[in-house]
Amino acid sequence: MKILIVGGVAGGATVAARLRRLDEQAEVILFERGKYVSYANCGLPYYIGGTIAQRAKLFVQTAKGFTERFRIDIRTEQEVVAIDRTRKQVTVHDLVSDTVYSESYDKLVLSPGAEPLRPRIEGIESRKIFTLRSVPDTDAIKQHVDTQHPRRAVVVGGGFIGLEMAENLHHLGLQVDVVEMANQVMAPLDFSMASLVHRHLTDKGVGLYLEDGVVRFEERSEGGFSSICRVADNWLRIW
Repeated sequence: MKILIVGGVAGGATVAARLRRLDEQAEVILFERGKYVSYANCGLPYYIGGTIAQRAKLFVQTAKGFTERFRIDIRTEQEVVAIDRTRKQVTVHDLVSDTVYSESYDKLVLSPGAEPLRPRIEGIESRKIFTLRSVPDTDAIKQHVDTQHPRRAVVVGGGFIGLEMAENLHHLGLQVDVVEMANQVMAPLDFSMASLVHRHLTDKGVGLYLEDGVVRFEERSEGGFSSICRVADNWLRIW
């Protein structure tokens, strides 16, 4: 049995380990577009904030360690770009050598993850705007915080990752504002529960702006940066 897995972070890596336990003889190949496999996404904000002091602690397993422990063919920096279900094969782009090749399969597991949404908002291409999803994203934010020493930050989105980022940036001493288009943070929660989070944020001095979102980002002439939000039909500038 030859099994291909597309995506090597939490979901794909877990499937690979489970498959090996179920079948010691199966040929398992895991493709990951990035450089890293099997890392803890939920820990990324806490590395930025310093709660997790060592970067290596983010990784459950390295590609080399995964291969040695489970006898799985780990192929990082290789992106599956097409699937031929009739012929049961995938097309793979090797991002390092910039070559393309095909790999056949008996079973195919898709666990490609996702990418942060970057809506077409004016000014969003600024180098001072970051997304957080992967280890490289984390490295970029931490490098900026450690070298540029910003005083304020705006977190757009009040979901779990957004609030974790707000917590850790606040822990670093930044003035943090959270902008959320819905009428509450942490959408899966009942409003009554979310309201407790709202109170905790404001008690900590975090600015909280609900119901409406960012409509523009702009650089300031003095070198700073601001986002422009429309909240309750009023224009709000957050520096």
